[in-house]
Amino acid sequence: MLELAILGLLHESPLHGYELRKRLNSVLGAFRALSYGTLYPCLRDLVARGWIAESTTAENLPESPKGPTGSGSRRARIVYEFTAEGKEHFQSLLSQSGPAAWEDDTFNVHFAFFARTDADVRLRILEGRRSRLEERLDSFRSAAAHRRERLDLYTAELQRHGLESAEREVRWLSELIETERSAPTRVTTPSTEVPTQQPVIPKQPRS
Repeated sequence: MLELAILGLLHESPLHGYELRKRLNSVLGAFRALSYGTLYPCLRDLVARGWIAESTTAENLPESPKGPTGSGSRRARIVYEFTAEGKEHFQSLLSQSGPAAWEDDTFNVHFAFFARTDADVRLRILEGRRSRLEERLDSFRSAAAHRRERLDLYTAELQRHGLESAEREVRWLSELIETERSAPTRVTTPSTEVPTQQPVIPKQPRS
């Protein structure tokens, strides 16, 4: 999951570690608590695999309160960027549409890069996610019916909140699926490629 998110952000532009962590934390909800202790080992692994590369840039340091910092006023910063092998691997990750792509801890990351994912893959992931939630709802309703009388008020409210959140996500997914199915396909010929308009994405429900 982290590997896909890093490659997806570096696909847009090279980034240094601080900026990369900030974007992961602010753009992808699953990474709000991402630490440097988690990020940098993953970056080192991606560099070792040849999927990203490091380059060094110089950055101006702020002036000292006592005056300019002189010859020590610049420091080197490591910037991470895509490689050709990394681009190929990223496309391979985006093409995956099995159960691992629609679980709770991975679906949001895949969804964040849907704009660069093939339409048929998007549709399979959305349908898989909806099917998984519908199975969970059926199981939840069945279990709740047997133990409702034994629950205290707050536990019952917590379960009701979870049920309503899942139901809202199923409705949202159904709207997305209908949008994907009704969107015109991309027309490609040997001499020209005619892009189609991006589908209008329904607003995600709030929990």
